[in-house]
Amino acid sequence: MRILTVIGTRPQIIKAAMVSGELKKAGIGETLLHTGQHYDANMSQHFFEELDLPLPAFNLDIHPEGHSTMTGRMIEGISAYIKKLNPDAVLVYGDCNSTLAGAIAAKQEKRVLIHIEAGLRSYRNNMPEELNRVITDRISDYLFCPTGQACQNLQKEGFDLFDCRVIFSGDVMEDAAMYYSKIADQKSTLFEKYPDIQRGNYLLCTFHREENITNEQKLTDLCLALKELSAKYQVVMPLHPATRKQLANFNCRPEAYLLPPLGYLDMNVLTRNARMVITDSGGLQREAFFFHKFCAVLREETEWGELVEGGYSTLTGTQPSRLFRALETYEKRKFQKKHQLFGGGNAAQKIAACLKEAEGLANQKLR
Repeated sequence: MRILTVIGTRPQIIKAAMVSGELKKAGIGETLLHTGQHYDANMSQHFFEELDLPLPAFNLDIHPEGHSTMTGRMIEGISAYIKKLNPDAVLVYGDCNSTLAGAIAAKQEKRVLIHIEAGLRSYRNNMPEELNRVITDRISDYLFCPTGQACQNLQKEGFDLFDCRVIFSGDVMEDAAMYYSKIADQKSTLFEKYPDIQRGNYLLCTFHREENITNEQKLTDLCLALKELSAKYQVVMPLHPATRKQLANFNCRPEAYLLPPLGYLDMNVLTRNARMVITDSGGLQREAFFFHKFCAVLREETEWGELVEGGYSTLTGTQPSRLFRALETYEKRKFQKKHQLFGGGNAAQKIAACLKEAEGLANQKLR
């Protein structure tokens, strides 16, 4: 079996670091194609180096621009490589524009489509990620779900009637979080480089979602919240390039200990040593849970509803009062991980085993 894997963002690089190794062990050939969606060296290339993942064989070098323009260019570029490489299947991760482009190109070229991190829903159709994940799920042949709730979402949408396989694999991000923690302890020099960070006693804050950083009121609210929080806590904030740009555009400056974009190992260490986490990132919501940290989510909905239902996360939006209430509640509570929500850390192995056992994958026809 020959697979073309399409990636374009940092989280996808991390997931590929786990899955690619298991595919190789299973004797499955894989070629990695990077769309270029994250093009900053600190945001992309550095991740390959520190995770010991070979650089992609191909890079489309398509940088962020309008959603439609970027996705269209990616579809064209990926389709060309499908024709050139003639893979049996195309594998995509998550819900970004690279995901959707890889999915559409695969089906237009009549290839089997594998979607890892399938079945997630925010039920907000005006959110680009929701559009991407819903369309990708609907045309996928193999849907690997990170949680039981994700499997149930697909069942409720009628996927039992479709010619596809829905598999609960668990979350490959949990694989990565556990695997790289030991390596991070050995290799990360974060606290030596930034000795003023109060290890174990700071709030880790990140936000980068388009809905938060392109809305001046929301961004102003977030900066106001950080100003008030900084009177009580040290707030440590790795600054995403897009966030930095919008802060400058709106002439806002958060009162926080600002850091440049961090590599995965440094971010692993920073999360594990935080007091609590504040974020709009889906990945960091889960990593907070993996490392037994409560999380305030700067959104009105989340794809990871299990974390909210279990009391591990709270939806606060960008309103300072709601954020403060969530953090005050967490201060009085001890984190108790009562639920095994994400499979336990062997998702990549399950995915590779399932694909290895799939008979006649290359001969499957388009539905």
